[in-house]
Amino acid sequence: MAGTIDYGNLMHRAMRGLIQEVLEGVQENGLPGAHHFFITFDTNHPEAALADWLKQRYPNEMTVVLQHWYDNLEVGNEGFGITLNFGDAPESLFVPYDAIQTFVDPSVEFGLRFEKQVGDASEEESEDQDDESAEKPAADIVSLDSFRKH
Repeated sequence: MAGTIDYGNLMHRAMRGLIQEVLEGVQENGLPGAHHFFITFDTNHPEAALADWLKQRYPNEMTVVLQHWYDNLEVGNEGFGITLNFGDAPESLFVPYDAIQTFVDPSVEFGLRFEKQVGDASEEESEDQDDESAEKPAADIVSLDSFRKH
């Protein structure tokens, strides 16, 4: 066993399991009540699959909304596939759980944010990363202010 317990990665795995469980429920029963999700993911993740024009439009990250119209939700152990409508153009996506950066359900003010782990093989410097973000804990609850309708 290693010299320390990697709580950050353990939390990430548990939170991604929570997302998988929630999406499995939606796959089986649809979205209950007013629930809907904003899911931001890294479009550069090697296993993320999206149309070339979407990749060009969102070269680093993309936020998708699961609310009124979605189709073909397929939830697996590594990620989920879904067809979403982009300006009357249905497009299929595959989002690996490891690519998810935020998961927000504003209907109940619930949110998760995944911070990059120190020593993470996929970690790269980003233009909007600052010294303050390096000091944040590995798992945060997302501020919902940016998702609220004013």
